[in-house]
Amino acid sequence: MQEIFQHTFDNGMVLIAERVPHVRSAAFSFSLRCGCAYDPSESLGIASVLAELLVRGAGERDSRALTAALDGLGVDRSEGAGVWMMTFGGATLSRNLLPALAIYADILRRPHLPASELEPVRAHALQDLESIEDEPQAKVMIELRRKHYPEPLGRDYRGSQDGLKSLTINRIRSHYDRHVQPRGLILAVAGDFAWSNLRDHVAERFETWQPVEFVEPTISGTRPTGGAMIKELDQTQIGIAYASVPMSHPDFYAARGAVGVLSEGMSSRLFTNVREKYGLCYAIGARYETMRDRANVMCYTGGKPERAQELLERTLYELTTLKDGIQEDELQRVKAGLKASLIMRQESTAARAGALASDWYLLGRVRLLDEMQRAVDSLTPQRVVDHLRAFPPGDFTIVTLGPEPLKD
Repeated sequence: MQEIFQHTFDNGMVLIAERVPHVRSAAFSFSLRCGCAYDPSESLGIASVLAELLVRGAGERDSRALTAALDGLGVDRSEGAGVWMMTFGGATLSRNLLPALAIYADILRRPHLPASELEPVRAHALQDLESIEDEPQAKVMIELRRKHYPEPLGRDYRGSQDGLKSLTINRIRSHYDRHVQPRGLILAVAGDFAWSNLRDHVAERFETWQPVEFVEPTISGTRPTGGAMIKELDQTQIGIAYASVPMSHPDFYAARGAVGVLSEGMSSRLFTNVREKYGLCYAIGARYETMRDRANVMCYTGGKPERAQELLERTLYELTTLKDGIQEDELQRVKAGLKASLIMRQESTAARAGALASDWYLLGRVRLLDEMQRAVDSLTPQRVVDHLRAFPPGDFTIVTLGPEPLKD
């Protein structure tokens, strides 16, 4: 039986934890409502820069001492900004969990945000942004999200050159004051711990943190259409997006099953019918991504410019004809893959902490392993087909990057 614990503090912070007694590690994930959707339009990229500056000194430690303290605890850490959330994650030995959380209390509540570190962080962010020009697959998918999602949901965490260059330390500190706060903060922990000790330790360091009011971003009621980016390349890059159902929808597992039939492994429809049968591309795939109130399927492929139009048409054909029928062996392959991923996620405390935070943010609860396995086991070809007929792939957003535009 899974041991799941949850506590909501008076300031709005949520602590959610899963005890995994057979491991010697523990992982944690802080999720704050400070992703790039909250970036002011004139300061795109501020969330990512802030995430990096937060770990450049906090409490009584400067940047060097902070890094040394986390390294001394053996914390394998990461930080960054997504669309909605800014995240700070780490994994370490179980005995080092509480000292690591104490350091992160300083990072979140008492950061230095040193002016001297802004230029190095900005330079790295600009280099990251410029590197996209050398990664055509990344470039087309970034543009696909920008075209498919309404503003500000399609933003890339890297921001823009103008936005990054406009940043000042005062503007960053003001953004911190408005958005880094306990209301909406999720701390997820997975590993070997004593719940009462963990809860009390977190309370001691976070319970007095006072929430502040801030305005949620306005989501545009419309979205742009697709388009073509012209550039001389050896391959035409193609991105395709269409709407699906979010994780909270009853058809969620059917939607995941449908994407799996399309793109799970070398026996999938896209790989077999587009890549292998016609030799139109080297890479092709589709993946499901969800937010609280919406979800989409994002597809990528790329091929020689002279065959790119055929590649696009055959890919769209596979997407639109999936509803015509699914074979039992196709679905069994997908179900085996989904259950294997669930089991492997249980083996990693870092993956489990991330899943706890994601479930709580998207659903307001944690899905148990048995619940997910039963949902996967209950899938049938007819149920997936029924879902596809109720929510057929269509109204595609198509973005291309290559020497010539393609016809939709």
